[in-house]
Amino acid sequence: MPQQGTAVAIEGLEVGYGRTPVLDGIDLAIEPGSFVALLGASGCGKTTLLRSIAGFIEPRAGRILIGGRDVTGTGPERRGTAMMFQSYALWPHMSVARNIGYGLKLRGWPRADIARRVDEILALVEMSGFGGRSVTTLSGGQRQRVALGRALAVHPPVLLLDEPLSNLDAKIRLTMRHEIRALQRRIGFTAIHVTHDQEEAMVMADRLVILEAGRIVQDGRPEDVYRRPNSPTVASFLGADNVIEAEARRDGTDLVLILAGGIRARIAGTPSVEGPCLLHFRANAVTLAAREGRGDCLAIPGRIEQSSYPGGRYRYQVGTPVGRFFVDDAYRLDDGATVTIAIPAPSLHVFARPLPGVPATRAA
Repeated sequence: MPQQGTAVAIEGLEVGYGRTPVLDGIDLAIEPGSFVALLGASGCGKTTLLRSIAGFIEPRAGRILIGGRDVTGTGPERRGTAMMFQSYALWPHMSVARNIGYGLKLRGWPRADIARRVDEILALVEMSGFGGRSVTTLSGGQRQRVALGRALAVHPPVLLLDEPLSNLDAKIRLTMRHEIRALQRRIGFTAIHVTHDQEEAMVMADRLVILEAGRIVQDGRPEDVYRRPNSPTVASFLGADNVIEAEARRDGTDLVLILAGGIRARIAGTPSVEGPCLLHFRANAVTLAAREGRGDCLAIPGRIEQSSYPGGRYRYQVGTPVGRFFVDDAYRLDDGATVTIAIPAPSLHVFARPLPGVPATRAA
């Protein structure tokens, strides 16, 4: 049964195309007023899940409840949701005002009430005075505001966002992230957002749901999932894609890590993993400096093979006895320079190394 006060409840949802399964037993409860981001690699099922909630895809099994009402067999227009699409999906032959008021017209609102509501929405999305303009004359950011206004005009308790910012340029995308989040907090609707952009999800959502191969593999607050990914797949997807193979041995409360080439480190307060393991770390979580003699980091000698400057920090490819890694650092160093990669213990995500064909177990 759905939890009391749940905005959206998904129970045992299964979806497939032909013989190909896409969603495999999804269970998810979303609280009213929350902002949930669905994340995962291409093909993981996040868009299929969103479109199933919207009513555009019929599941093979399971139920979808919105506001405690089973809507599994209900059409999209009767679910109490509104959707923002990646392509804006605006009517090019209509004005801004008519696009925003279109859903209200379909619901039989009187013309005067539609006009008042459209004016309210135009002010809300900072488009006052644009009602008579053709949407074809608007910039990408302005069109996205109109699409958001159209979705909000019908007072949806649940707003579904299907990568709505991916077509915008970088500056406008940053602005729209914060504007949508601010509106969501002010109005209080529930938002479910599909994105492949980790930073976008971290900025906008108060909860991350990460999918892999049609299943939810981690669910939690953005900072918790970021700091404590529960599998190598989640760690890599959230930026910890530098990977070292090692052997882990417990020594009291410490973990002794043994790497190729005789590199060893004693790390305190790490997960309880023993035997063959994988160490994941992010490029921006380390420094290029000698740290020998300290027990709070793993120090790996190496040599800079390539360098670039993407802005703010330098990005280095460093060759080491245990592999090549990308490292960000504030200081300019020459190609060929000898360095030491210093990885603080809290920045190491340690997972048991799986056998071939067997998924890795999560860190304790």
